[in-house]
Amino acid sequence: MLESWLSTFIGAAKTVGLNYGFLLDLRERALWVRGIGLTIELSAVAIVCSLIVGTALAGLLTSGRPWLARPARAFVELARNTPTLVQIYCAFFVVNMAINQTIGGARNNPLSTFAWVVIVLSLHFGAYHAEALRAGIEAVPKAMRESAISLGFSKRELLTCVELPLAFRFALPSLINNLVDLVKATSLASAIAVGEVTYASLMIWIEHSNVLEMMLFLFLLYGVLTLFVSRLGSLLENRLRMPGYGH
Repeated sequence: MLESWLSTFIGAAKTVGLNYGFLLDLRERALWVRGIGLTIELSAVAIVCSLIVGTALAGLLTSGRPWLARPARAFVELARNTPTLVQIYCAFFVVNMAINQTIGGARNNPLSTFAWVVIVLSLHFGAYHAEALRAGIEAVPKAMRESAISLGFSKRELLTCVELPLAFRFALPSLINNLVDLVKATSLASAIAVGEVTYASLMIWIEHSNVLEMMLFLFLLYGVLTLFVSRLGSLLENRLRMPGYGH
């Protein structure tokens, strides 16, 4: 059934000059499908981890303690002002190699290329999330803070129970924009041979010279993924919208 459907699709694509014949090769099709799955997995894991990093950094930035806020600010500025690809290269070719030398070789290193991309994307976009959440925390009305303090909330409870929940709502449009950029940035994983869809497509078009066909698919796939994140964010934004703010 699948082979018949694929043959029909390939035949239809040929009529407009597109070559998707590689889909009939089981090895190449498996490589491609695995790449799509890896891209989705990479996006999902990095989204969750980046939000955790961003929340932690926002807490440090607004802690009121210079010995916590200043290192966090330095990290945010470093992460935001250097290219993502350069950070991936530095993490994998510098930090990873140093770890390998320390622990006696790559075979003893538990961190895969996939893990390094997750780490870099989480830290990089976590810095952007932190700035959005910091602005959201600062937008919390002073009266709400004073009310929480009068009820006996500690500084930690004030942050976790009052400021961050409100800041998340205020910062949600910026956070969604950051997450859309994160999904697109997963394509940079191909730079260190992570087998996501960009790398898999590269391997296929090198062999079949069907660059146009694979690029069209990449545009479509990333368009669908980013649209999904954007729509999900819009639904969440409408659901969490606070009465008296906006609509």
